[in-house]
Amino acid sequence: MNSSADTPETHAYSAQPAHLGWRLLAMVYDLFPVLALCLATSGLELLVAHGRTSDQFGPVVGMLVSVVPAWLVTGAYAVISWRRGGATIGMRPWRLKVLATDGRPATVRALCLRYVTATLSLLAFGLGFAWALFDDERRCWHDLAAGTRFVRMDRSDRG
Repeated sequence: MNSSADTPETHAYSAQPAHLGWRLLAMVYDLFPVLALCLATSGLELLVAHGRTSDQFGPVVGMLVSVVPAWLVTGAYAVISWRRGGATIGMRPWRLKVLATDGRPATVRALCLRYVTATLSLLAFGLGFAWALFDDERRCWHDLAAGTRFVRMDRSDRG
């Protein structure tokens, strides 16, 4: 029989909503793996395009060839990380996690919606992130849209 200390609900209660500063710190830390993934993606694009750069395809196609794959690879990194352990590399040192509102791991669908909405939040000059400053539970637009919580786990819940 499992002890009550192992239930997802207990973990939800042993975590506090993370403030905006923790989110931003994790995002800065995550720039390093994302940059590596984007560089690898660009290298593959050059290989497939036989050395032609995206600007040689015109402005619209050039954007699709360079920006969209980088956005998709970044999204895959985030969604896979959030799904496998609730955290990206940048979130782990500070015990940050993405959970469903009930304290369980979020679904892939919810995490994809979270990533898309987070992108829109950034494109709106960060207003979606600034929303956390006014929300009682420190949720951003993407947390509200996806039904997720961004929390900082207590030290005893590292595992």
